[in-house]
Amino acid sequence: MENSLKQQFENALWVSHMLFQRKMVTGSTGNISFRSNDRIYISRSGCCFGRLTCHDFSVLDVQGNHVEGPAASKEWPLHLAVYQASPDTHAVIHTHSRYSVLWSCLEHSDETDCIPDYTPYLRMKLGKIGLIPFAAPGSEQLFQAFRERICLSDGWILKQHGAVIPGKDILNAFYAAEELEESAHIAWELKHIF
Repeated sequence: MENSLKQQFENALWVSHMLFQRKMVTGSTGNISFRSNDRIYISRSGCCFGRLTCHDFSVLDVQGNHVEGPAASKEWPLHLAVYQASPDTHAVIHTHSRYSVLWSCLEHSDETDCIPDYTPYLRMKLGKIGLIPFAAPGSEQLFQAFRERICLSDGWILKQHGAVIPGKDILNAFYAAEELEESAHIAWELKHIF
């Protein structure tokens, strides 16, 4: 395995384990991917982030065709849409973190920028967060709704589902995922104070 690919796997596994330890994913929820050259490495269907190994990644080409490894997560089209929309993106994380999901269940006047920037860090690390209308996880309706709104925001929360966070690499996506969850937590707490 070439050095840079080996490092990407090591970082992806570390990030997966951290997300699981921090309860940003539970059980076999969520998925993670990174792009290396003309290949996309995405966590397999039904895997647990807490036990993820390099053997739990499916390999897709940039058109979404399966190249090798186990079956990809059923939500691989979300990842592919992000990579196709942004050539600078080399990693995507999809979590089911508590406060992002809670915030997604509320009504928002601006669905292209639905999390207030009470601190400057969400904007600095990620940007505007869009809300994607509800559709069943893994459904073509969800993928279509996502594709229709992808260019309106920098990161997204899927209504009643979870967050989709891009990054220039997997560590960058992880830092943005943490900031998104923290910002959603702050927004949720302040909503219940005022």
